[in-house]
Amino acid sequence: MRLEKAEDGFAILTLDAEGSMNVVNDGFIADMTQATRQIAQDDAIKGVILTSGKKSFMAGADLKQLVNGFDTLTPLEAYAFSKRATDMHRAIEQSGKPWVAAINGLALGGGFELALACHHRILVDDAKATVGLPEVTVGLLPGSGGTVRLGIIAGMKTALDLLLTGRAVAPAEALKLGIVDQVVPEAELLDTARTWLASGPDPVKPWDVKGWVPPQKKGLTVPEDSAAYMMATGGLAKSGYNQPAPLAILNSLFQALQLPFDKALAVEGKYFAKLLTDPVARNIIRTTFISKLAAEKGARRPAGYPRFEARKVGVLGAGMMGAGIAYVAANAGIDVVLIDRDVPTAQRGKDYSAKVLDKLVEKGKVTRDKADAVLARIVPTDDFGMLQGCDLVVEAVFEDTAIKAETTKKAEAVLPPEAIFASNTSTLPISQLALASRSPDQFIGLHFFSPVDRMGLVEVIMGKQTSKETLAKGLDFIAQLRKTPIVVNDSRGFYTSRVFQMLIHEGAAMLAEGVPPAVIENAAKAVGMPVGPLALLDELTLDLPLKIVDQAIAEEGEAYTPPAGVAVMRKMKDEIGRSSRKTGGAFYDYPEGGKKHLWKGLVEHFPVNDSWDIEELKKRFLFAQAMETARCLEEGVLETPQDADLGAIYGWGFPTWTGGTISYIDTIGIGSFVGEADILAQRYGPRFLPSAWLREKASRGETFYTAESADEAKEPMPA
Repeated sequence: MRLEKAEDGFAILTLDAEGSMNVVNDGFIADMTQATRQIAQDDAIKGVILTSGKKSFMAGADLKQLVNGFDTLTPLEAYAFSKRATDMHRAIEQSGKPWVAAINGLALGGGFELALACHHRILVDDAKATVGLPEVTVGLLPGSGGTVRLGIIAGMKTALDLLLTGRAVAPAEALKLGIVDQVVPEAELLDTARTWLASGPDPVKPWDVKGWVPPQKKGLTVPEDSAAYMMATGGLAKSGYNQPAPLAILNSLFQALQLPFDKALAVEGKYFAKLLTDPVARNIIRTTFISKLAAEKGARRPAGYPRFEARKVGVLGAGMMGAGIAYVAANAGIDVVLIDRDVPTAQRGKDYSAKVLDKLVEKGKVTRDKADAVLARIVPTDDFGMLQGCDLVVEAVFEDTAIKAETTKKAEAVLPPEAIFASNTSTLPISQLALASRSPDQFIGLHFFSPVDRMGLVEVIMGKQTSKETLAKGLDFIAQLRKTPIVVNDSRGFYTSRVFQMLIHEGAAMLAEGVPPAVIENAAKAVGMPVGPLALLDELTLDLPLKIVDQAIAEEGEAYTPPAGVAVMRKMKDEIGRSSRKTGGAFYDYPEGGKKHLWKGLVEHFPVNDSWDIEELKKRFLFAQAMETARCLEEGVLETPQDADLGAIYGWGFPTWTGGTISYIDTIGIGSFVGEADILAQRYGPRFLPSAWLREKASRGETFYTAESADEAKEPMPA
C-alpha cells in the first residue's frame, strides 16, 4: 500500500498488493495496522481517502489461509485471528481522523468490511463494482465487524437479506439500501472524496459517542425487524440442517443490535472462530473455491502442448443436450454447425438458443445486438459436409452404440485429420465408442450436464487410447466455454452417472423395505440433496436406469451385480405401468393446474412399516454415494479427490456442506467410515462393504487429502 500526503491535509492510502487483486491476509493486516498508526500520529493528516490501485477495491479474505483453520487452529487461536482484523478496523474508526472509502471496483467480504469501518463510502458508478458480504457461501460469517456494522447501518431486514444470501449488490441498489453513501462516475471519485473531507465530517462513529444505545437494546420492539427475524429463523431449514453459518449469522446479528458495540464485536468473533474451526467451512472453501479455481485454471491439463482454440465446432444431434452445447459454444464466440436428421429438427435445436437469449435480453443482461450475433454463429443443417474445417466435434445423439458409431464415421469422413472427436455420452464406455473412429487417440468423452447453459461441470473421459494432447485440447475447449472440468478414466457410467445411480437406487430400495415415500424424500433433502430420489426418478424416467442395468447384464452376465433398487423400478414400470413424469407420473402424480404430490397408490404396492430410523436413512444416502466414489478412486476411474468432490457437488448436487463425497469420508475419518459402513453392510447388503484397499488406508490412519493435494491454487483465493 502507498500513503501519499497532500498540502490540503487529505492523504490518499492506496491498496496495491502483489498479484491481481487485494486480499485480506496476515501481511495486509500488519501493513494496514502500521499505516493507520502512522496516520493517527501525523498531525499534518486531516483526513484519509482509502482507495485501490487495481481494478477492484478489495476481493476479501485469502481463502487459502482460511481453509487451514479447521486443521491447524484451536477456537482460541481462531478468535485471536479474527480479533486482529477487528482491531485493525477499530483503529481506523478511532484514529481521530475521518476516513472515506473511495471504492473504485468490487468490494466483497473483508474488502467491504474495510469500507464499512470507514466513516463514509463512495462507490464508483460501474455495474461491475458490486459490494457485499458473501461469507455465508463459504460456511463463515463476516468476522471483523461486518455483521455488527451492517446491522446497525442498514437495519435488521436489509442485513439479514444480504448476510444470509451472501449476494452482492450493484451501485444503485447499494445506495438505496444505505450501505454506501454516494455513487459517482469514476472520473469524479477522488474529487468527491476530497469534497466530503473538506466539509469537516465528525471522525467519531455514532457507536463511539458517549450515551449511544444499541438499536434493539430493549429487545425486538420494531414490528418490521421482529417479523424479519422470525421469517429468517423459520427459513433456516432451507439452508440445510448441516449448515452452521446461517444460524451463527442470525445469532450474531440479533446480539449485535442489543449489545454495546465492542461486546457485539466480541460475540461476532466467537461465532467466527467456531465456524472457522468447523469442518463445514473447510470443506466448502476447499472444494467450491480452491479446487474449482484450480480446475478452471488447468490443474489437470497435461504440460507441454500448445494452447488450443476452437474456432469452428460441429454438434451432432440437436436435442436438449446438443442444443445446449451449441448455445454455450456460440456464446463463447465459436462458430457452430448444428446437425440433425433434417433441417427443421436442427432448427428447433437453434430455437433453444433463441429462447435463452430472448429471456436474457428481456432481463437486460444481454443486448439485442449481442444476442443476434450469438444466434448468427449457429448454422442448423442436415448436411455433414458442412463439418469441413471444424476443429472439434461434439456428438450428442441417442445413447446407442450403433447409432453413435454410424454418426462418428459420417462425421470423420468430412473432418480434417487433426480434428478432435468428442462424445457427450453419460454411460457408454469411450474406449468402445472409439472403435468406430479413424483416430482413437483423438477421441474423448465430454459429458455435459443438462441444462447445459446453467450447469457448469463437464466430465472429461479418457478412453484407453485417448492421447494427452487430445486431453489438453479438450480442456482448452472447456476453458473457452468457461466451464469447470473434471478428468476421469473410462468405465461403465464413468464417475458421475455411476455414483448418482447409488442415490436413486438407495431411495427405491428404501421403498421396498417399507419406508414411507415422504420419509425417503425428506431424509434425502434433510442431508442437503436438492431433490428426493423418487422425484429424481420421475424426471429421469425409469427407462434410463433400467436400460443401463440391462446393458450391463447383457455385457457382463453373472459378474454384474444389479443395484439395490432395480426390483422396485421394474415393478413400477412393467407391472404397475408408471415410468416417468413424461408418461403421466411414476412415484408422483402431476394434476393439471395443481402441485405435484406423491402417488397415493404407492402404499398399496409397497406397504409401509415403522421399523426405519431417520438418522440411518440419512446416513445410507451419504454412505452409498461416498463408498462408490471410494471404489472409483481405487479402480483408477478417478485420480484425484478434487475431481471426485467437484463432480459430486456440481454434477448431481451432493450436499455442499460435505465438500463432496471424498471430503465427507475424510471428515468422518476413514477408520470411522469403514466401521459404520460395515454395520450398514450387515443390515442392507454388500454395496456398503468396504474393500480391502479402503481398510488398509484406514489401518494406516491415512486421509484422501494431504496438505499438498489441497494446496493447488497458485495465487491467493479471495472470498
